[in-house]
Parts: sequence; C-alpha cells; structure tokens
Amino acid sequence: MSECDGPFDFPCEFPLKIMGLADAALAQAVLEVVLRHAPDFDGATMAMRASTGGRYVSLTCTINATSRAQLDDLYRELSSHPLVKIVL
Repeated sequence: MSECDGPFDFPCEFPLKIMGLADAALAQAVLEVVLRHAPDFDGATMAMRASTGGRYVSLTCTINATSRAQLDDLYRELSSHPLVKIVL
C-alpha cells in the first residue's frame, strides 16, 4: 500500500493527527470514531504524545484510506467530537 500524496491515489496509507485536551476518554473516543470509518485500523498502532505542559494530547492514526468520501466523513465526525480540538 502506498502513501497518499498530492492528488490521492486510493487505496493508500493516510496519517491523521488528532489533538485535544488531555482527557482519559480522548484516545478511546478517537479509536471508536476511526474504527467506524476504517474497520481494519489496528488501535495498537495509535501513537500518543502529550504537549510540553501536559494540557493537550496529540494522537496519530494511520489508516488505509479507500476513498475521499471516507476521509471526509472521518474528518467531519472527528472534528465535531467535543473532546477533539483539531484534526489534521
């Protein structure tokens, strides 16, 4: 599987970076949303990093993207989640 570059060539590996307030429920909430849109995602590959001050957390989930619609739906649902501040 190739990485998504420029104009997307699906299927491809696509990294999502999700940032939110440090909250014990954030990783589980993100995992549930990602699995709804990318059921083959392996939650054990999710990377987590706390900000220097410890107030925020960033999560990186690299999914096997199959379409632009899948990515749009995933971004929309993650962005609207109350624990999520930014999705890149």
